[in-house]
Amino acid sequence: MADPFELEERILYMDNHLIIVNKLPGELVQSDDTGDRTLGDEIKDYLKAKFAKPGNVFLGVVHRLDRPTSGAVIYARTDKALSRMNGLFKTSAVGKTYWAAVDNLPPQEEGVLVNEIVRDSKKNKSFVVRSKVQGSQNARLSYKVLGSSKSFHLLEIELETGRHHQIRAQLAAIGIHIKGDLKYGFPRSDPDGGIHLHSRKIEFEHPVSHEHIVAIARPPKDPVWDYFAANFC
Repeated sequence: MADPFELEERILYMDNHLIIVNKLPGELVQSDDTGDRTLGDEIKDYLKAKFAKPGNVFLGVVHRLDRPTSGAVIYARTDKALSRMNGLFKTSAVGKTYWAAVDNLPPQEEGVLVNEIVRDSKKNKSFVVRSKVQGSQNARLSYKVLGSSKSFHLLEIELETGRHHQIRAQLAAIGIHIKGDLKYGFPRSDPDGGIHLHSRKIEFEHPVSHEHIVAIARPPKDPVWDYFAANFC
């Protein structure tokens, strides 16, 4: 088994109630049909080793990031924190900022996208539809262009709703594709199977201590992210 303390450098915040970790592309937040080892499994091993905990370690999934996406993700270390964090997410009391490296610029440097989105569970994909239909959900995000390299553009995105594949679907609907995202129209995959969508910042009031928490995650190491991180981190 890998050294559980290797995870330590990716921990963005931890107390008795919560742990926030910088997820790598390709890691699973929680188990799925693949049966692959999850980030949650790694965190449990780390907590067990660090605090010499006997038996099982409690760890609750507060929210999810798509497997190819990287960045800040929150887990709960107690039932109380899990319940209260779930409540914060339901009331949109958690600020969620993403970075996306994309192929095309939006029509304006800053803007808001508001769409109806339909999820196709069989294809594990979401689609923007022109008007509200049965099963559709309203999706809203704001964006701004932070800068550009020779081949890509960096968007900062604030999520106001949390729909399935929301950023990927809404950007694709206006002809913007995230690097590596074959599912939503980018022509080539990334070598690690990830995409250049990164949960950059999570901000909220701690559900137990009421402290103001801001967790900022550095993007993964690769040439495109390295360029943007050097200029905008």
